[in-house]
Amino acid sequence: MENATTWVIDPMHSEVQFKVKHLVISTVTGYFKSFEGKATTSGDEFTDAQVDFSIDVSSLDTNQEQRDTHLKSADFFDAEIYPKISFKSSSFEKTGAENYKLKGDLTVRDVTKPVVLDVEFGGTATDFYGNVKAGFEVTGKISRKDFGLQWSGVTEAGTIVVGDDVKLILNIQFSKQV
Repeated sequence: MENATTWVIDPMHSEVQFKVKHLVISTVTGYFKSFEGKATTSGDEFTDAQVDFSIDVSSLDTNQEQRDTHLKSADFFDAEIYPKISFKSSSFEKTGAENYKLKGDLTVRDVTKPVVLDVEFGGTATDFYGNVKAGFEVTGKISRKDFGLQWSGVTEAGTIVVGDDVKLILNIQFSKQV
């Protein structure tokens, strides 16, 4: 990439969140506390950026230790065997003044599937130390079962315990590397 600029995720000012239905009536929110990623751009423009991102599965936190242990187990993420979730972009296309479509391959449990995510660009700013930052909110929805997270439970009354659709919400701040 000519005149390439590298942007690295600032984990202190970023968060990775997911939401999934529990018993069909309420939503459980979880976070991944450890992740890393970068974007490579032509100059300072993000159109056609190349994005690589990975998440440490063992950093999962739903604020309930027993549930977290279950989610990290072989029933769901199987964190011991598959310690990372990864994403590699195939395109980053501008669709509006501040909006983009981010397409790429998401890998969970060694299952790789194409996904399309919505991206809202929050803008750029320079911090107190002269570092240039760029902010994005990334949202999307995936089917957990598409990625091998097949565990399912049904209550005595026939209610599904965990929904299939998982909402993804990432608030990402990149720091421009010089």
